[in-house]
Amino acid sequence: MRLGIIGLPQSGKTTIFNALTRGDQPVTMSGGRIEIRTAVVDVPDPRVERLVELFHPQKTSFAKVTYADIAGLEGNSGNNGNGNGNGNGNGKKGISGVLLNQLSQMDGFVHVVRCFENASVPHSSGSLDPQRDIDSMDSELALNDLISVERKLERLVEEKKKSGGRDKAVIEREMALFEKFQATLSAGVPLRDIDLDPEQEKMLSGFGLLTLKPVLIVLNLADEQQPPQIEYPHRFSAVVPLQGRLEMELAQLSAEDAGLFMNDFGIQELGLQRVINQSYDLLGLQSFFTVGEDEVRAWTVRRGASALEAAGVIHTDLQKGFIRAEVIDNAELLALGGLVEARNRGRLRLEGKEYPVQDGEIMHVRFNL
Repeated sequence: MRLGIIGLPQSGKTTIFNALTRGDQPVTMSGGRIEIRTAVVDVPDPRVERLVELFHPQKTSFAKVTYADIAGLEGNSGNNGNGNGNGNGNGKKGISGVLLNQLSQMDGFVHVVRCFENASVPHSSGSLDPQRDIDSMDSELALNDLISVERKLERLVEEKKKSGGRDKAVIEREMALFEKFQATLSAGVPLRDIDLDPEQEKMLSGFGLLTLKPVLIVLNLADEQQPPQIEYPHRFSAVVPLQGRLEMELAQLSAEDAGLFMNDFGIQELGLQRVINQSYDLLGLQSFFTVGEDEVRAWTVRRGASALEAAGVIHTDLQKGFIRAEVIDNAELLALGGLVEARNRGRLRLEGKEYPVQDGEIMHVRFNL
């Protein structure tokens, strides 16, 4: 899972990046300059920790998430301030190629919105208005998608005029979809609000439209600040309030010191856990586990993934030679005390290729090549 941290200049993107990755990057970055910082972090999961206590494995592997702190977006006009905007012939400017390439690689976005006052760091727009800032960033992403969609439509029109190419019925279906996208974006609506069938999703494979990606809006608050009321009625989106500076400071502490500090301030869980949980929900992801004395490991798959698909995540050989999967929920295995007792009691279920793997299940693949 790759999540891009975006936001207007001086919104606190790097503060949130440090909070999520336990990093110590300097929080001042030049406004308008393209700069990317990345970090891969473990996905906190207490289920893994309990399985480790049971199996005492030689190795423990948590699921991973990659965060990219992406600077260079300015919002509103679509001009990112670096003089490299892409024109489409209609006077519109889009996100530059280098920045667009980074954004297109992300599975979703963490949009950091400034809610805190700081006289020494003035807001880039001159005043605080979180709703305005959200709309501004949405406008920039939507404008870029609109440029891409209009270019695609132009190419489809030209392709339809030529003979000897693809089936015209296929081209017309694509044109209908992109005309729908054009109307949606022109109305100021992100593309993730549209229902897409599997065929349409296949048409879009590799196209990298930004407003199709899920968005988690992080309201970056001052210490003990109450979050503002935000309206964001779009699909595959959520809003999470975080006290950014406090969360960054907590991330630098040892687990023991952080626990004491959290108790003093009445904080139930770190922002990292909340952001990851929300991100998994928005992206439709879940975790399953493989266990043993050699390794306890968490794997990430889409919700509804088949046992065959999950086997392929572990290793392609398991997918090729798949016979059956032994499956049990992690809580049941822990209650029984291990795999031996689970087998003795007949609690390990044998499932076939099409079985939909459930969140938190332990899976052992029987295979033969």
